[in-house]
Amino acid sequence: MKKQIVQVSVVQSAKVMAAVYLITAIPVVVLAGLFMSSFMPAGAGIAMLIMMPVAYAVGAFIGAAFGAWIYNLVAARIGGFEFTTAEVGEAAVR
Repeated sequence: MKKQIVQVSVVQSAKVMAAVYLITAIPVVVLAGLFMSSFMPAGAGIAMLIMMPVAYAVGAFIGAAFGAWIYNLVAARIGGFEFTTAEVGEAAVR
């Protein structure tokens, strides 16, 4: 059965992507902080550990909100993503 996504929630999509990016950014920033600690003053490394994941999440929120808004405009005119669903336990058809 084919289904089509005709609209996505802009704010909910943006919140989810911001949370995903925040969680993803934390280990990256920790590793970068460890690497950069030999080049930067101690206070700058701690500030980076706090500010970079937050900045990354804010950027993801804005980017996802813009992307969801654009998707809704396009989907209203030419249709949305199509996908095929199957009941759990049903054999996948390819």
